Amino acid sequence: MQSKLFSSVVRLLLLGFLTFVVLYGDHFGVSFDYPHKGLFDNIYVRLAKCCLFLLLIIELLRVCYYGVVKNPTTPKLLGNIVTLLVPSIVALIFVEMAFMFISQSQEGGITLASKIWFERYWPPMTGDYRDTPKTDTLGKKKVFIVGDSFTAGHGLKSADERFGNILAEKLGTSQYVAYNLGISGSDTRDEYARLVKFGKKPDILILQYFPNDIEKVAADHGVIPVGFRPYSDLPRPVQSLFIKSYLLNYLYWQFPHGNFTPFDVYARKAYGTPAIINDHLSDLNQFITYAKDNNARLYVVMFPFSHNIEQTAEYVKPVVDFFRSNNVPMLDAGKLMLDLPMADRVVGRNDGHASPIVNQRVGEALFNLIQSNQRAQLTFTDN
Repeated sequence: MQSKLFSSVVRLLLLGFLTFVVLYGDHFGVSFDYPHKGLFDNIYVRLAKCCLFLLLIIELLRVCYYGVVKNPTTPKLLGNIVTLLVPSIVALIFVEMAFMFISQSQEGGITLASKIWFERYWPPMTGDYRDTPKTDTLGKKKVFIVGDSFTAGHGLKSADERFGNILAEKLGTSQYVAYNLGISGSDTRDEYARLVKFGKKPDILILQYFPNDIEKVAADHGVIPVGFRPYSDLPRPVQSLFIKSYLLNYLYWQFPHGNFTPFDVYARKAYGTPAIINDHLSDLNQFITYAKDNNARLYVVMFPFSHNIEQTAEYVKPVVDFFRSNNVPMLDAGKLMLDLPMADRVVGRNDGHASPIVNQRVGEALFNLIQSNQRAQLTFTDN
């Protein structure tokens, strides 16, 4: 029995070391590499972690069995403690394993549950874009939808729920082909760079705008938002546990952290500083120039902060005035969601991106805007 106990202890220690390396290997330059790492949490990596946990449980139970249950010399107090402690540890490990397969969309996509969500719902992808390859394009008008996470469909379980896909469906596939060029976290400068780099030219160009698109320009002028640093409200010794544990990470993000007030102050300063807004409008003007140079019709879709639509309108007024002065047709998504309760405006309580119903409304309204604009152009041509 002593030999069995000894061998189980050795295996338990070795498995413990291996598990530590798998979970905390990034601290020592050891990590897993797979497609879209950072966005996805690979299912096979999670299954490997589960296998290690199961082996740990087996060896822990063997040590408990041979070291306590079958050992007549074990003190009664120690036996009682082990009897209470080991089942609790085993139960926690099983709960941790269960949370390795629970997904939840989250605002910034930084949680473990959100990385599971992305792996489960984000594909198919073409390169960096959440889009399908386009093959039947000959003779068709090209529609580019350029933007950030709202264009990419953050929080939407199906790409077909996006306003861009709704628009494409309304336009039909006989005359049009739509390309979704949305990437989460993108700003105006990045969006323009990707548009130019894409390699194809649009007939219709749709630019989706969100109030944080000004951030990089503002940063160039030393104006940086004071944002909440994740896990900074936890004691330092346990921060790593909440970052690595699927269970603790999930529980942590079920509660609000930080507040919107610092961004409100920041946005008013960024949009209200002449040097910043002038540079930002110069960046936006590149889309107008690009559309003219390529004989494409430009449309702009403005998405607000869903929890404060009126406040957003105050921030972006200089941008709205700029596009209007350049006769760019605009769609204000905020007006399309005013009648909706907050829960119906967003994809989830931890994710403020536009819900399927908002995307449906935006897609339909954008189709109507394009149709009315095309009719107006035909009328003007005929006259």
